[in-house]
Amino acid sequence: MASKLVFLIVAVVAAAAPPFAAVADYVRPPPRPIIRSSLSSLPPSSPQQVHISLAGANHMRISWITMDETSPSLVVYGTSPNIYTSKAQGESTSYHYLTYRSGTIHHTVIGPLLDSTNYFYKCSGVGPEFQLRTPPSKFPVTLAVSGDLGQSGWTKSTLDHMAQCQHDLLLLPGDLSYADFLQPGWDSFGQLVQPQASARAWMVTQGNHDVEHIPVLKRGFIAYNARWKMPYQESGSSSNLFYSFDVAGIHVLMLGSYTDYDVNSDQYMWLKGDLAKVNRGKTPWIIAVLHVPWYNSNTAHQGEGDDMMAAMEPLLHAAAVDVMFTGHVHAYERTKRVFNGKSDPCGFVHITIGDGGNREGLASRYKEQPEWSVFREASFGHGVFNVVNASHAFWSWHRNDDDEPVMSDKVWINSLSGSRCPAKMKKKLRKLLLAP
Repeated sequence: MASKLVFLIVAVVAAAAPPFAAVADYVRPPPRPIIRSSLSSLPPSSPQQVHISLAGANHMRISWITMDETSPSLVVYGTSPNIYTSKAQGESTSYHYLTYRSGTIHHTVIGPLLDSTNYFYKCSGVGPEFQLRTPPSKFPVTLAVSGDLGQSGWTKSTLDHMAQCQHDLLLLPGDLSYADFLQPGWDSFGQLVQPQASARAWMVTQGNHDVEHIPVLKRGFIAYNARWKMPYQESGSSSNLFYSFDVAGIHVLMLGSYTDYDVNSDQYMWLKGDLAKVNRGKTPWIIAVLHVPWYNSNTAHQGEGDDMMAAMEPLLHAAAVDVMFTGHVHAYERTKRVFNGKSDPCGFVHITIGDGGNREGLASRYKEQPEWSVFREASFGHGVFNVVNASHAFWSWHRNDDDEPVMSDKVWINSLSGSRCPAKMKKKLRKLLLAP
């Protein structure tokens, strides 16, 4: 009750705040109540909280939970309903935190799979049949992007909107469940997102609300790491908090804002090695995803990304990254190509999209607009990144209060792989990659 009251107060204050957003005449909608999803009364062996992710070339990882520890980590699957021509056996884990004990968490990798193909599958060999679609191996490819989802009424409307856009996978730059250390929140979140997360790959990175942090007790990502296993091993990473993957002609870097990132850290050393392997002829696009923005003109969370930016921006700039998606700030903002604090034609576009839902409300106050900031607005919504070919992509941002086809912000973005920038920066990249 207290958390609901806080949410309502924050939302009302945001509604009354001056229109700092780019669209001055936009009337803020009333707040929506928090959703308290309850676990379904399924038999203990029935799969629940099903979600999928990419797991290396032509493979996908199916993850789910059962309340029966004897349930097998088995997935049967095929390209026709109720006809399962293949099967795969995976692994299971569980965890406890304070008085909470999780169910049995299953992770099973299936494949090799055909691209752009519908597959029908069952988890543990029982329960309902699910259907997924594999992403394409060639352009065009469409990525939905939404951060800071949580479990509010706004979350539900964001999910409903994303269900209407024909995306191939979802990028989520942190703050999934907003469970913090209250573990049942992970279960209700898993139930809430299952209809979409079981059908398209969800590729996620961690946020500050995904960490368990109680004074005196150990801080960590216990639930996140156990439930949302990403392809970190497949990408040569030592941690589930940072990894990379390829889809069609895009190389995606999923970076960790809440693990070490200085130039001597495991993450930085892994990033150098990962970028050294990128072939821009095969993957002309590079996208980075992390939680805390580096370029942010909202008054919320000012300067929190500065240390990470100081360590990693030179490396990502030299690698000719095209776009960075971030969350954390509960609003939307798009920049020009920027580097070292100012516009730069060889920099990358920063898009803050921490407006998926959450229980805390919107960050509606902005500083004076910098020259590198193009569009900003404190409204709930999601984005769609449609990579048409090796050189052109179309980005659009959609408010929840508008019809899904309405684009509140849109822009064509050209890949740097076809420009003079990579040639100019190749020497700098080589120097950074060879640095001890």
